[in-house]
Amino acid sequence: MKFIIAILIFSAVILFHELGHFLLAKKNGVGVIEFSLGMGPRLISTVRGGTRYSVKLFPLGGSCMMQGEDSSDNEEGSFNSASVWGRISIIAAGPVFNFILALIFAVIIVAAVGYEPAVVLQVQEDSPAAQAGLQEGDLITNFQGYSVDLGKDVYLYQTLYTINSGDTVSLTYEREGEEYEISYVPEDYVRYLMGVTFESGSLEVSSLSEGMPAMDSGIQPGDTLTSINGTYFESIEAYSEYIQENPLQEKPVTVTYSRDGLEYESVITPKEYRVPMLGFSCNTACVKARGFDIIKYGLIEVKYFIRTTVQSLKQLITGRFGIKDLSGPVGVVDVIGDTYEQSKSQGMLMVWMNMLNMAVLLSANLGVMNLLPIPALDGGRLVFLVIEAIRKKPVNREAEGMIHFAGLMLLMLLMVVVMYQDIMKIL
Repeated sequence: MKFIIAILIFSAVILFHELGHFLLAKKNGVGVIEFSLGMGPRLISTVRGGTRYSVKLFPLGGSCMMQGEDSSDNEEGSFNSASVWGRISIIAAGPVFNFILALIFAVIIVAAVGYEPAVVLQVQEDSPAAQAGLQEGDLITNFQGYSVDLGKDVYLYQTLYTINSGDTVSLTYEREGEEYEISYVPEDYVRYLMGVTFESGSLEVSSLSEGMPAMDSGIQPGDTLTSINGTYFESIEAYSEYIQENPLQEKPVTVTYSRDGLEYESVITPKEYRVPMLGFSCNTACVKARGFDIIKYGLIEVKYFIRTTVQSLKQLITGRFGIKDLSGPVGVVDVIGDTYEQSKSQGMLMVWMNMLNMAVLLSANLGVMNLLPIPALDGGRLVFLVIEAIRKKPVNREAEGMIHFAGLMLLMLLMVVVMYQDIMKIL
């Protein structure tokens, strides 16, 4: 069931994107050869008004095939016969429709469960934040120069950007209609770590942190930790309880781990790890919205997901995120499926809200990604059309076609790599 729901959401988002191309093509007199739901061989097909409408075997996505879209054909009804601004509107309509769909779903979510104001829930007593003047009930509007509309904006910033020990934190907040700005240096929470990350719910090592002592200990991803200083663990819960009762310090510990049925031993000296503690917690619970606030916060939700996508791309370009952090259709379907399973215990309302939330994220993400100026994507096509509008004449059609083809091949290669990663993560 979870995969059916995931595929339906994924397909609806892509189909709505293609619907944007379809409607604007018809509006500008461009013939649409076929508008289809899914990929592969046709299951059901009918022709109306010169357009074939099809349902295909694999229910992932859809397509809008326009007359002369990838050729230099200038005959009446072809893509190139439309004005340059008409063609720009046709290409831009796909991403724009994704943003419209995201807004529709976001408004439904806000109307049903509300929004999350960035209200301070708790301020740690005598912390630098408290000494700077921050109080419970204050509404945060800016954090480190990052505009804050919702409580999750504060946590998103901490995910995307590292706050290091000794850094100054600046924030703006409202209290009783007045705006205040404060700056302070957070206190550090000091821990000692080996640098081992486990697979969810198990003692199997998923990764080793660069620069941490476990990297040189002989432990490898895939190994299973079995004991520390002679205390054996049968579960991740037992390990967590042991660490809580016996915090690691800057002195050697003897670690045993298993690999391929054999047990190995290593002596590791944990390393100091400092984490700045902000000294306050920010709300992520929903508050009911009424009237025009429903639309306002629906727009803010879409803005949040668009900004999340843009900021993530920025981290990818700067190297903080890598290809391993990307997910393709397989990964997206898997995440949606897992979200569905985890939501069932919270009742059907939360199931539907979480599914709609995933649809907002996916639709906003698809809209942003398609606007990137990459050949073969809508953004790449728009670049050539804008150049044509400025020059008053088109770029060489054959050269443009070759560039888009090369871009498509590179995108397909990336898709294969990402799909392989997704499958391996699932396995």
